[in-house]
Amino acid sequence: MKAWILKKQTPIEHNPLELVDLPIPRPGEHQLRVKVLVCGLCRTDLHIAEGDLPLKKTPLVLGHEVVGVVDELGEGVTGFQKGDKVGVTWFGGKCGVCKHCLAGRENYCPAFEATGWDLDGGLAEYLLVRDYAALPIGDLKLPDEEIAPLMCPGVAGYCAFRLTDAKAGENIGLYGFGPTAYYVIKAARHMGLHVYVSSRSEANLERARKHGAVWAGDSSRSSMPEMLDSAIVFPASGSLVEPALRQVNIGGVVVLAPVSMSNIEIRNYAGNFWGRDLRTLYNVNIADAREFLSLAARIDVRMGTEVYPFEECQNAMIRLKQGKIKEPNAVIRVAG
Repeated sequence: MKAWILKKQTPIEHNPLELVDLPIPRPGEHQLRVKVLVCGLCRTDLHIAEGDLPLKKTPLVLGHEVVGVVDELGEGVTGFQKGDKVGVTWFGGKCGVCKHCLAGRENYCPAFEATGWDLDGGLAEYLLVRDYAALPIGDLKLPDEEIAPLMCPGVAGYCAFRLTDAKAGENIGLYGFGPTAYYVIKAARHMGLHVYVSSRSEANLERARKHGAVWAGDSSRSSMPEMLDSAIVFPASGSLVEPALRQVNIGGVVVLAPVSMSNIEIRNYAGNFWGRDLRTLYNVNIADAREFLSLAARIDVRMGTEVYPFEECQNAMIRLKQGKIKEPNAVIRVAG
């Protein structure tokens, strides 16, 4: 099979990915082999390729926004048949016996394995996935290229949203408004929350207003008109944390969504932090993923994607880093 592999971390402009031929994998016990149709590109892929996150295996196939079709079943698989369309997310493996796994919080499992980091991902013609990590997506009446981003910005955004404990009628703030925040505003508005968005990008602010934000502006220049009950910080900028905490009422929650973040400094503990909860999105869990996809089947979550042929994967990642992707999401078409 054809696959893009990463052997050595270096800036993406130096072309660290290599298109090679690999043996088609055979599924083991409780594994599905998935014929990959499309795989979305994520900035986490860039972080891994360029060394912002450590390389856990080499060679490595990146990619964790996968849509494909079950091609072969390993021994003991239940709940899936050949031909089923499935999605694959960042969540790839767990121990199954620790206190976190037993409580349905496998994202905190010390043996957590990530698709496209610990395990080979979807920038290949075939992918192996454990049956408990595969997501049935037959109910999603969307093109494959629109489903792929649901597997990361969609699922991750919803997991971050769930961490806020937000309830109908409350005010929630979104700091940054990229693809992940887009899916949050769709869920939050559907659930009856008032959404306030801060971004330095006028295009993103206009998009936020279009999708229901009651206020959208640059909070570093003009204050939000209302205090918040919760907030989510999406950019990997530690300097945003204290302003977000300051804007949240006592008893409120601020969630940090990035995988990595610059240094955080809180200068005024009593005034800006005391009495508020600060939480981090630590991987994703399967229950929230299933809940989000159920919601996505009922509301309009179309966002816009820029689709590239499989052979152009590396060039697409360069364009992603350079901000040249015109649509909110970049997706690689692997087959079909």
